[in-house]
Amino acid sequence: MSLENEVKITPAKDIVEDRGALDLTFLIEKHKREIWEYKQKESEWIKTENLFKGSQKIIDELSAKLVEQIRIISELRFDNQTYKQEIDKLLAEKNK
Repeated sequence: MSLENEVKITPAKDIVEDRGALDLTFLIEKHKREIWEYKQKESEWIKTENLFKGSQKIIDELSAKLVEQIRIISELRFDNQTYKQEIDKLLAEKNK
């Protein structure tokens, strides 16, 4: 009989299964994996929150600029209307 026939090598996954769900080492490893997964999720949430805050800031800035541009356009339209009336008045006086 050779040594290979006498010794059975147990794969690592079988060792974990043999330990059982109540083995402290198994529970610690399981909890470490769970903690790592939660940290990954938290990292994604933080990244998403930062992206949201940045987008929100850009939207606020663009909204303020849009309101300012609308105000300027209104003032320019009023000025154009006033100048047109003055030009029409001056042309009318010139043509008399």
